[in-house]
Amino acid sequence: MTLQYRVQNPVTDQIVQTFKSATDTEIEASLSLANSAFREWSAQDIGARAKVAARVADLFEDRKTELANIAAEEMGKPISEGIEEAEYAAAIIRYYADNGPGFVADQEIHTESNGTAIIRRLPIGPLLGVMPWNFPYYQIARFVGPNLVLGNTILLKDAEICPLSALAVQQIMDDAGVPKGVYNNIFATHEQVARIIADQRVQGVSLTGSERAGSIIGALAGKHLKKAVLELGGSDPYVILDSKDVRAAARLAWSTRMYNTGQACNSNKRMIVMEDIYDEFVDELVNLAKTSQAATPHEEGEFTYSPLSSREAAETLHAQIQSAIDAGAVLRAGGELSVEGAYLSPAVLTDIPVGSDVYYEELFGPVAIVYKVGSDEEAIELANNTQFGLGGTVFSEDKERASAVSRRLEVGMANVNTPAGEGAELPFGGVKRSGYGRELGPLGMDEFVNKQLFYVESSTN
Repeated sequence: MTLQYRVQNPVTDQIVQTFKSATDTEIEASLSLANSAFREWSAQDIGARAKVAARVADLFEDRKTELANIAAEEMGKPISEGIEEAEYAAAIIRYYADNGPGFVADQEIHTESNGTAIIRRLPIGPLLGVMPWNFPYYQIARFVGPNLVLGNTILLKDAEICPLSALAVQQIMDDAGVPKGVYNNIFATHEQVARIIADQRVQGVSLTGSERAGSIIGALAGKHLKKAVLELGGSDPYVILDSKDVRAAARLAWSTRMYNTGQACNSNKRMIVMEDIYDEFVDELVNLAKTSQAATPHEEGEFTYSPLSSREAAETLHAQIQSAIDAGAVLRAGGELSVEGAYLSPAVLTDIPVGSDVYYEELFGPVAIVYKVGSDEEAIELANNTQFGLGGTVFSEDKERASAVSRRLEVGMANVNTPAGEGAELPFGGVKRSGYGRELGPLGMDEFVNKQLFYVESSTN
């Protein structure tokens, strides 16, 4: 499939700029560069690599407004959220610059033999990253940060609707002094991605994307015996067992769901609410939906919403809402598709029949879906009735009760009394069809690494 890399402003749906996909010759040049650069980059002292990474972090911070403006034009992200994302990307890369050397320090292990045994964590070679459009800086940072410090080299294939942000990241790498070939942005086609994974010089692939893309990339990685990390879709449960202030709980749930216009893998896509507070909770969500007003990313305010990433994304979500209604769900508010651009008014859906086709789908956009339950057991059963297993959270005035319920969630990230535990130091990843592997935190630096046994026999003299 031939992709068109383009800037297509979702406010107007107009194509502003186009870019040519890479030629096979250009892809081969990038592969060769990444391979040759690996030898020198991995041979450097890790402290020197960390210093370069620290300069990368500084530039993400320095250019955060510029980066936010790019994301606003490419995929409709509100400016304030774009600035926050660039700041977070800087924090992630700085985290690995500061802590990476310690994470890969030699680890001596006890042995009964006549020698010394050490586990050494070494880089493995060039890696391919296939990144999505919804967080064009954060997603790259959490893949690149640990691997840059570790000593791997990177081939980065970004989403076709984010070429300017991809080029901006490449410019940051260049300006920070990342050696040529260590970080390589490539406007690759799907066919070229498959050939890159098959190439013997490439040692691993990381994908953040859809379940469908994960199946394809995972199969290719398995066929060619390459290590893979997959962060895929989610349908995260957001369980509210009780609350002293139901309306405040609803406002927090709403703001969480609407962040990035609902386009986040670990957003609270299924709100599961106890029956005694359900009506008040839903009423507040409906009030919030009805007060929402469309705005451009530069006009954002407390009660505004931005466009989705593309007209196609908005139309897909609108069709899913209609499918839910056809299956028996109730649309309480919103769900209106704009005539032009990629706007879909924030929606509140209830009563989606459990077991229906649409129940098992991920709705990637500003739709609050709410379910009513009568017990903790019913909440747990509903929460786990999904093929996904990214994150989940449980709220209660009784922390022990919430903790007990959260321990039974079949997810990679279980949270109590917060929408999500987030930070550069906290591992991110899921189970089931949400993928495998972990990014961020110490675990994020333990994926694309050769955990080499280094054994030295003691002298017998």
